[in-house]
Amino acid sequence: MLKLKSLVATTLLATSMQAAHAADIVDTAVAAGSFKTLVKAVQAADLVDVLKGKGPFTVFAPTDEAFAKLPTGTLDALLRDKGKLRAVLTYHVVPAKVMAADVKTGPAKTVQGSSIAVKASSAGVMVDAAKVVKTDIVADNGVIHVIDSVILPN
Repeated sequence: MLKLKSLVATTLLATSMQAAHAADIVDTAVAAGSFKTLVKAVQAADLVDVLKGKGPFTVFAPTDEAFAKLPTGTLDALLRDKGKLRAVLTYHVVPAKVMAADVKTGPAKTVQGSSIAVKASSAGVMVDAAKVVKTDIVADNGVIHVIDSVILPN
């Protein structure tokens, strides 16, 4: 009987630990509910498997409201041009896990190949012209920081 109780307790502990484990970047973004446009774009660019990969990644994730700020027709044009869409989306990804406490002013190389300009001050953090509005949404393979605008590579 003691072995059975121990087995049940071990199984319950393992199950609860798995449930407490965070999801990957994509699943975390889906669960948040405010990144529907970003997730749609990631799917259209065939980047789901990349962002579900080992990582680690830091994603500066524009909200649905940030995508809505783009000039009329810009999002539709990007969704029709997979190459440009991939370039824009990978410009939002740094190939390292950078928590808010570790952010420093300076350039940060992105998966796209260009660097984003990061400015940390007492007023907050800016990434190019986007303001970081929420930080440290932890995922299994990295972290998401929410930004208020879509950033575009030069």
